[in-house]
Amino acid sequence: MNFGGSASRVALATAMLLALGGCKTIHHITNGDNCNKPQPYMRATSIAPLAIPPGLDSPDSSHALDVPKLKEPAPPPRGAKDPCLDSPPSFNVPQPNARPGA
Repeated sequence: MNFGGSASRVALATAMLLALGGCKTIHHITNGDNCNKPQPYMRATSIAPLAIPPGLDSPDSSHALDVPKLKEPAPPPRGAKDPCLDSPPSFNVPQPNARPGA
């Protein structure tokens, strides 16, 4: 039997499946599925507004994004075992008991 062609087909099929799996699959293999660890954006801070030197026109800020202040408490911190927020929720919703005679 000739297994050379068979092995190359398996290798090609494996490579194609990994490519079709997308980057998220490779990301989860290399970094794990822990999205609750500190992320780089969490170190972001606010900066002072743009200072316009004298003699120059200020930019049009009529379409600037105004981020409102939060008026509610922060959500509770997520634990290391909690699912990622970008994961879909479980759709196994318990059904109410059927009425007798229905």
